[in-house]
Amino acid sequence: MTSTQEGELVQLVGRDHKYRLVRLQPGAELHTHRGLVKHDDMIGKPWGSRVDSHLGRPFYLLPPSLHDILRDTKRSSQIIFPKDIGYILLKLSIAPGVTVIEAGTGSGALTTALATAVGPQGRVISYDQRADMQNLARKNLEQLGLQDRVEFRLRDISQGFEETDCPALFLDVPIPHEYIGQVRAALRPGGFFGSIVPTTNQVCTLLSALERHEFEFVEVSELSLRYYKPVPERLRPTDRMVAHTGYLIFARPVLEKIAEKTPGRQDASPDETIPGG
Repeated sequence: MTSTQEGELVQLVGRDHKYRLVRLQPGAELHTHRGLVKHDDMIGKPWGSRVDSHLGRPFYLLPPSLHDILRDTKRSSQIIFPKDIGYILLKLSIAPGVTVIEAGTGSGALTTALATAVGPQGRVISYDQRADMQNLARKNLEQLGLQDRVEFRLRDISQGFEETDCPALFLDVPIPHEYIGQVRAALRPGGFFGSIVPTTNQVCTLLSALERHEFEFVEVSELSLRYYKPVPERLRPTDRMVAHTGYLIFARPVLEKIAEKTPGRQDASPDETIPGG
């Protein structure tokens, strides 16, 4: 669509780059500190159009990105940051038609990204012990029309996952090392496992559990995001950056671990395994 439609989610961006996400409804009004904007003035407008408030303050009408939607997700707990989510989707090989398990659901930010990536033919199976968290996530997904792609399981994963032979699984729980046996039972051999933890001691404990349960190709990383002021005459970094938000751990379950490493050979870093890296 080249123009906005009734019922569509739009992004209204002010001159200061602050934005609001709005579901367009005939007769509705958006009240901002820069004035009132009528939904009727936005419905049917071409994307990229300027819309003025009743005070004459300008806004731009844009389609929201998934990044903006995730940042605006209603939350009752800390969500995984968009900078980490993008890498998670790539490392777990999430694509249209894929089935992926996540635990726990939280406010549903990662759930939203997974549901978007798997498409209408894919499936996200989301586990959590708290009904209130899953209810919030369900509402967030309904706002985006993604609820039919997600199955919620209200269950303690220490009792195991209902699924087997799943291609991908991600843990966002406080003690992921305690559930690696259950993860192993749910994942297919060669499948994709990922987790996020905030501290280094949790990473070490998780690495030990992965070793015990015959996971290979383990990777530990953290991502930092630095913004720059987009002014041609004085391009420089902004005063703040999105630095440590969590350690990401990825691994692959195999049928038989390699018992010994080549004597005198250090383990290859991830960069050494990338062609041209």
